[in-house]
This record gives sequence, C-alpha cells and structure tokens, in this order.
Amino acid sequence: MFGHSERLIEIRKRVRHFVDHEAIPRECPELAHDVPALDRVAGELRKKAMAAGIYAPQLPTQLGGLGLSWRDRAVVLEESGRSFLGPIAMNCASPDQPNMINLMEHGSRQQRSNYLEPLIRGDVRSCFAMTEPSPGAGSDPSMLQTTARRRPGGWVIDGRKWFISGAVDAAFAIVLAQTSEGATTFIVDADNPGYRVVRNISSIDGFQIGGHGEIELNACEVADDAVLGEVGQGFIYAQRRLEPARLSHCMRFIGRASRAMEIAQEYVKTRFSFGKPLADLQQIQAMVADSHIDLHASRLMTWHAAAKMDLGESVKHESAMAKVFVSEAVGRVADRAAQMMGALGMSEDTPVSLILRELRPFRIYDGASELHRATLARRILKSNLQP
Repeated sequence: MFGHSERLIEIRKRVRHFVDHEAIPRECPELAHDVPALDRVAGELRKKAMAAGIYAPQLPTQLGGLGLSWRDRAVVLEESGRSFLGPIAMNCASPDQPNMINLMEHGSRQQRSNYLEPLIRGDVRSCFAMTEPSPGAGSDPSMLQTTARRRPGGWVIDGRKWFISGAVDAAFAIVLAQTSEGATTFIVDADNPGYRVVRNISSIDGFQIGGHGEIELNACEVADDAVLGEVGQGFIYAQRRLEPARLSHCMRFIGRASRAMEIAQEYVKTRFSFGKPLADLQQIQAMVADSHIDLHASRLMTWHAAAKMDLGESVKHESAMAKVFVSEAVGRVADRAAQMMGALGMSEDTPVSLILRELRPFRIYDGASELHRATLARRILKSNLQP
C-alpha cells in the first residue's frame, strides 16, 4: 500500500531480532553521559550489526549500506530506534548520518576518501558545528557569528560553538562559518591546534554518542581543500542536511516512544489496584488509545514525507509539519507511559523514564517547534495554501 519493497519484511525482522537480543541487553543507565563507554559499546555492536546484514541502511550499496528507499528506511529506522543503542550500532544515528549525506553530495574525491569512508566504517565519529552562544546562530542561522577569512592557501576560522552533538572525541567537525562570500562549510580536524572542545555540556538526554560539546575555534587555520562544497553555499547545504535529518529523527523516536508504550501496556495488564488490573480502568484505556492514535498519525506523516523524498520532491513544508507533530506526539506517548506506570515509570528500573528524557529535547533540536510553526504559517499565508 505504501510502496515498501518486498525485501523490507526480512530486513525488518533482522533489525527487530538484533535490537531485542543485542542492543537492548547492552543498555544500562550507567552508559548515559559516559562518552568513552558508549563508544566502546558502539564499536562492539557495530561489528555484530555488520554480521547481521543490517548496517548503514541509509547508505547506497556501493558504499556498504543497504540502499534502502526513504519509505523502507522509515520502517527500519523506527525498529532500530526502539533501543537507545540501535541506531548507533547500525551507524544510522545523528550527527554522523546527516554528515554522511553532506559528504556524499558535496565532498571532493579526497574528502570522501579521508572523511566519508572512515565514517562509514565506524572508525571515527564526526559532528556538525552550527549552533552558537548568544548573540550567535541558533534557531536563526542568519545570526552566525563564527567567521572565516582568507589567507594565502587557506582560511582562518574564529568563533565559538556549543550544544554540538557528538563533538566529544569526534575526529572532525563540519563547521559553518561566515565568509565575505556568504556562509560556508569547512571540514576541521579535531587535532587542529586552533580547534578545541572546551567541555561536554551535561544534558537531559544521556545516550547521545559524543555528548554535546562546546567548541572554541581560535585562529584555526585550514587549507583551501577544507571547504566542503562551494564557498558561500553553507546555508543551502545546512538546509539540505536538516530536512532529511528531521525525518530520520522522527523515524527513530517513533520507535523509542513505541517501546515505552509497549512496556507500559504490559505493566498495566499485571498491576492490580482496587481489585482489578489497571488495564481495566477507562482512564488507562484512554491513554493507551490516545498513544496509538499519536503513533499512527506520526507514522503516516513521516511516511508521506519519505515518499516525497523518494520522488525527489521538496519536503521543506512536509518535514517541518512532521517534525512539529511527531516531536510533540512521541513526547505525549512517553509521558503517558510513565504516568501509567506510576512510581516505577519515574525510576530507572525500566527504560521508560530514560526514554521520556531522550524525547523531550526533540521539540528543540533541528529547530524549535515554535520556529517551525511561525515559518509554516508565513509560507502558508504568503502562498495562499489551502488547508
């Protein structure tokens, strides 16, 4: 009905088995915020994901991936996202996944050899450095303060970035900086003397591989071949990166919220109160029904945008709507799951409270819901789009 391929059933089955028997058993609260430990577990699980034939579903087959369409990818990323470790193990987690897209589309042959290929193998990690402290770029990229000025044979970059997902122990960063020709993306090696990760910013979501770093670029010298793509096209490249990145987040987090509700449903069937299981109470039943409605609507919005991606059509409008709706819907689902489980849902005896914490930032990451609503409304009113 939705144009999924015939091989999807088998791939989905393998991913479900891998997540249930390899990824979920390796989860533990102690891994959260422990960047080195998370890296070690990721390395071990990636070897198993390769052996299971489920590695890098987003990449073309000639690069070692599964070559899945966006529609098939939606299903597979949802399955992987049931576990905190699933997308990391399958090398389809942010920020490396969208960075691979940037490098595939805009990287030179040398850049693909030096950066994309090790990233695909899982030998290194990367980050995308755009967000800055006030008054710099955040939801409004045009406020970009980091600068890059030309010098003979290269550039000198100065600026500060923060909340850069994956920055801690990343091998390189894709840095957005303002030049006289316009915003430009640069590949900066982490061992560059002018590049420094100042700190790992402790955050509500603990299973972000590489944490959330604050980065200082101080007289950071890079050669001309560090420019990714064309000079002055940085904002365009960032937008092309963000649209598929938002959709991929939706796919993964639908899986995470679904798992929280699975756990809660099993709990209310066996937990008795006032002489009957919680599942017999209408208020519990309403929460279950509303959660399945939210998840179903989230899948359909995501699958529709994925189908348009497969057709090569712009999803600027649809990805923004999906991002707003899904980010809020999965949060509602996880919140209901925690509420259904009472005190147990607040504890770390089950993954539900951790899932709730992981999902909350999605309303901010890749553009706050308020920004997307404002942008959508302006576009609708300007173009007189009909509801």
